[in-house]
Amino acid sequence: MDILKINKALSNKTRLEIIQWLKEPEKYFDPHLDLGHFRDGVCVQHIRKKVGLSQSTISHYLSIMQKANLVIPTRHGKWTYYKRNEETIASYTDQIRNVL
Repeated sequence: MDILKINKALSNKTRLEIIQWLKEPEKYFDPHLDLGHFRDGVCVQHIRKKVGLSQSTISHYLSIMQKANLVIPTRHGKWTYYKRNEETIASYTDQIRNVL
């Protein structure tokens, strides 16, 4: 786990919001959009619509978050779903607690 890479990924307001929304997707996204469940996360298209930015910008943001190991992608045909990597997030918060 790279604390600096994670800090960089979370230093953008929109990326921070996305990771917060993915913590409770049923609260921030319509469950009917993802066949009534969020087992595999939230479709990029739904994240893009909520944020209101271009597909390329959202893809770039999610790529940064994936490289920091904050999110886990799952492909379903041409669609990609993202969910939080809770293991990395827990490790990150423990590290921050120990370092600071």
